[in-house]
Order: sequence, then structure tokens, then C-alpha cells
Amino acid sequence: MKVRKYGLLFGSALLSASIFAACGDSDKDGGESKGSADGLDTRIVTIATGGSSGPYNIIGTTLANEYSNEFGVNSKPQSTGASVENINLIKEGKVEMAFVMSDVLTEAAEGIGNFPEKVDEVQQIAALYPNYVQIVTTADSGIKTIEDLKGKRVAVGDQNSGVEVNARNLLNGFGITYDDLKVDYLGYAEAADGLKSGSVDAAFLTSGLPNSSVMELAASIDLALVAVDPAKIEEIAKDQPYFVAMDIPADTYGNTEAIPTAAIMNALVVSSELSEDDVYKLTKKFFESLDTLGNSHQAATEITLESAQKGMVAPVHPGAQKYYDEQK
Repeated sequence: MKVRKYGLLFGSALLSASIFAACGDSDKDGGESKGSADGLDTRIVTIATGGSSGPYNIIGTTLANEYSNEFGVNSKPQSTGASVENINLIKEGKVEMAFVMSDVLTEAAEGIGNFPEKVDEVQQIAALYPNYVQIVTTADSGIKTIEDLKGKRVAVGDQNSGVEVNARNLLNGFGITYDDLKVDYLGYAEAADGLKSGSVDAAFLTSGLPNSSVMELAASIDLALVAVDPAKIEEIAKDQPYFVAMDIPADTYGNTEAIPTAAIMNALVVSSELSEDDVYKLTKKFFESLDTLGNSHQAATEITLESAQKGMVAPVHPGAQKYYDEQK
């Protein structure tokens, strides 16, 4: 599997020359690619994100802009079905970096669930911020607990997305399977539309806080959030340790009280094919850009250098490890 290091089409000789100068070229004599002091060996850094209205895409768009400005590379976000698709895109050499949820990354690292074999092409850069399981319904639906979802039409996220995987796993922890529900595989925007129209009764919109689709819903319907019992989450976490009990703070969506729910840490991952030097520079720039990322979406304000090194569930890329070692 080869990462697309030389896939750009240049519009002119001048543009070609400028990008080569910024990013370096192959050292044919030594057999290794040498980037410039400030550039990268790779000339493309495509970042797989998620749905267009979700935090992954918002933060990923900002990060891509930071990389383009810093390194002169073609860096851009790619809207996707999120975690499972993102890992497969890296495995297939179609993107260089991705945002994923730790439950899906755990499956990839261990070769279980959605991944029949270990995915060695994906390595971790950082643990990011928690994704909160936001089970959204209407105040008049009669849905108060997860058990109340039985027999209801429920949007569980795009099929094989991180949202859908953790929805399925959390439901299983409560002894509920998809056979007990009427399942719709809908992303954030489609799920929100379904709640507005009444075509779905409840939806899983798992993401960092706040989720723009939930915010729009709160302004247009009498919205209710389903609480998840913290004691049950702790029990489920004995077998699925990526689940933690956290609260959706009061006033996030006009809710007067904090809503207990489950959360899963997000992760920033990268292709193992990228060089140690490139990933070192990408990691360094990522942390230098935290203020900018936080301005783009509130969820990114929860990322810190200290927390990024905790909760790693996959092998750390040597370039990221080099950066962390320098911070000690």
C-alpha cells in the first residue's frame, strides 16, 4: 500500500516548481525522500472526517487549512461516513489522516468487529476530546430511557460509522438488539430532518459538544435528551473500556439540568506509511494550532497535550512519539 505522495497535477511549471521547493523531492541517490527544513515529504494530506455538519468536519477543515498554510501542501478535509470508512480509507492509501472514535479504532487495532484482520496501516497521533452519546427525541414521544426505544423507529447513524457502532454496542449493553427497534441508518442532518418530520422517534447523534444539528433541532422542536444510567455504563465498560460516564452540561441545548450519558474518546490517526519526520511535523503543528481549532469548534477546546497522551488504544506513530518525548 502506497500513500499518494505524488498525485498532484500541476497547472503550470511555476506552480510545480514552487510546490517542489516547499515540499522537497525524492533523493534518487540515497533512495529516501527528503523534505525541506519546513516542508513535508508528502505533498498531499487529505483528512477524512465525517458528516458535513459534524465536529470532525469543522475541525478537520480548519486543521487542513493550517497544514496548507504551514507546509505548502495540498491539504483538505474529506466528508465521509466517519470512523469505519475512515480507517478503511487509510488502509487503502486514499487518505493520509483521519478522525475516528476509539471504539472503532480498538476494533481495527485488534482485528475484531468491523475488521476481520488487524489494520497495521493505521497508527495513532493523539487522543482528542470525548464524543457524547446524545440520544435525542421529542418531549411528547414518551421516550425517557434507553429501554423505551424498543419498538420505536430510531436513527442510529450512517451504517458502520462510529456513531452506529457505539449505538449498537451501547444498546447491546442494555440487552437491546436492532431486532427490537425499527432502525434507520441516518447521519446527523438526515436524522435531524427525520425528527422534525416525525418519521423517526429518536436518534443517536454522538459527537463532541455542541452538535450543530442538535442545536438547530432545539430551536425548532420541543427537544428532549434521553439520560443513560451511569452505573450501567460502568458495568458495560468492564467489557468495553472505551465507554465512560459523563454528563451533557446544563444549557448545552437549553436543557435545565445536566444529562448523564456515555462518552467515547475521539482519536486522530495517520497512515503508518507517512515518514517519521512528516508525522513529527504534523503532530507539532496540530498542537500549535489548538487555539485556532478551538475557535472553529468548542469540542476542540477540550484537547490538551497531557490528555492527548492518555487513552491511546492503537500503536502510536513514531513521529508523534518523537514529539511527545521532546515535551517531557
